[in-house]
Amino acid sequence: MKSKQRTDSFETALMILALLERIPASPKKITSKKLQEKLQAAGFDRDLRSVQRLLDSLSQHFDIERDDRSKPYGYSWNKDAKGFSWPGLNEQESLLLRLAEQHLRNLLPTRLMKSMDGFFKQAQERLAPHGDAQLARQWLGKVHVISARQPLLPPEIRAGILDAVSNALYENKWLEVDYENQRSVRSKVRVMPLGLVQQEQCLYLVCRYDGYDNERHLALHRMHKATVEPWPFERPRFDLKKYGADGHFGFGEGKLVRLHFRIAKDAGFHLLESKLSKDQQVQEEDDCYAITATLVDSAMLQWWLNGFGEAVWDVRRTPVKTT
Repeated sequence: MKSKQRTDSFETALMILALLERIPASPKKITSKKLQEKLQAAGFDRDLRSVQRLLDSLSQHFDIERDDRSKPYGYSWNKDAKGFSWPGLNEQESLLLRLAEQHLRNLLPTRLMKSMDGFFKQAQERLAPHGDAQLARQWLGKVHVISARQPLLPPEIRAGILDAVSNALYENKWLEVDYENQRSVRSKVRVMPLGLVQQEQCLYLVCRYDGYDNERHLALHRMHKATVEPWPFERPRFDLKKYGADGHFGFGEGKLVRLHFRIAKDAGFHLLESKLSKDQQVQEEDDCYAITATLVDSAMLQWWLNGFGEAVWDVRRTPVKTT
């Protein structure tokens, strides 16, 4: 009998940990029904009333808020709370997180960065000035990330957009988007979310329009509103990495070319160290390098070539046949 009680107590403890871990930080919130579903998916079968009683009890011992202004009630960690996390980060993990924070600060939208505040704060506290942690803390002043391009601030993403896009993407649900394109034409579209891509400072949703079978991508900062529909879809076969590798974010159509060009030695020396492709070939001549490489043809490639001005000449493209 005691063994069974001990087992039940252990399972209850595991369930409490699972529950605490699934409560989001304010301003996000989650209902008791949604928490019950998440617990059930994790293998803890409890009725809704039991979950509600447990939440009420935990709210008295942890810094958990209950938004009871309307039903269903929403639960969240207080915005100033440390929340719940597994055992603390070690020095190496904290260092990596701090470096990630420095690198991402001007690349990601402010709201997305704020959602990581708890992790960054935990890493900062772990790198206190003592022992080996002091050496790790000093290391932060010994490494730096420099962009090869003119740095730009990320465009502002409207409130609620990232949450809706992320939830629809995670749950394979249709998404209704109020979207304004580059020509300032605004329309409402129903899309099947397939992937999220960051390019430089911008976030893009890769998706299919309802009724179409081809992919396109929409900039999150051009969305005025995004609403998750209750209807799920069956995710089609889709390779996000291949979609990016095919040059769609370089403003191309995924067509391969064998690129031939000549470049002055001072302008092209870096291509001997950082290759354009795995099959790149270089022939050294008196005043230049003759370079050949297989690449996806795109506007981005043309902009790159144009950036060298008169230091690049004799540019030729040969289409590559694919089977």
